[in-house]
Amino acid sequence: MERRIAATLAFVRRRLEGDYSVDEFGYDEHFAEHVIFPMLRPIYRNWFRVEVRGLENIPDEGGALIVSNHSGTIAIDSLMVAQAIHDEHPKHRVMRALGADLVFQTPVIGSFARRGGSTLATGDDVDRLFAKGELVGVFPEGFKGVGKPFKERYKLQRFGRGGFVSAALKAGVPIIPTSVVGAEEIAPIIGNMKTVARLLGVPYAPITPTFPLLGPLGLIPLPSKWIIEFGAPIETASHGTGAADDPMLVFDLTDQVRETIQQTLYSLLMQRRSVFF
Repeated sequence: MERRIAATLAFVRRRLEGDYSVDEFGYDEHFAEHVIFPMLRPIYRNWFRVEVRGLENIPDEGGALIVSNHSGTIAIDSLMVAQAIHDEHPKHRVMRALGADLVFQTPVIGSFARRGGSTLATGDDVDRLFAKGELVGVFPEGFKGVGKPFKERYKLQRFGRGGFVSAALKAGVPIIPTSVVGAEEIAPIIGNMKTVARLLGVPYAPITPTFPLLGPLGLIPLPSKWIIEFGAPIETASHGTGAADDPMLVFDLTDQVRETIQQTLYSLLMQRRSVFF
């Protein structure tokens, strides 16, 4: 208890004295290390009991692109992937996740995401992150993946136009296909209140087995058992500097990444014992 109190006082004093730095994207390392990661760690370890595979596929240094499936209704999977990399990787690397405009326009959540290392999914930001040798995370399914009905669980949605592949080709960084099993069951969507969604200006307004029936308590995710697997890197450097402008190559690599993730999801689903254990 004394150590915790001392650590808290030291954190507050450092914040008050301004003895911390924020990078050009809004990432606050001191805040992330002392607030965000510790806050998410009990959820990661005790609630979802995340099992991580393939960490050796994430480089110890230099740029790389993590490409993952996206699901869960409340989009907590991106946080768990970042937590897995930070806590389990030997170098405790920080994943700089790319988010949609809506994330950063939302009060509190937008600031929280910025401080944790996330930034807008724009070409300029991605290029600058890769130039700095950062580990970038992208979830190409976007809201289509997060808000899909439960009957379509673990079926990948479209990956867009492959902008993430173009960025990786341009920077010559490896693409790491990442598969997350378990997130689909934390809040199964059995309906969508489309009128409410339009009024609120959000992509969807879900109906789950617990929400809105149980009110705010219905937002608590179910304690499913998670598996996160980082696949073998897909190299891009050998394609040359002009490869990013080749639409056929971009399409082929996008399809390869998507198919790799989809097949890994099927394999992991066959391996797991149950949804919750």
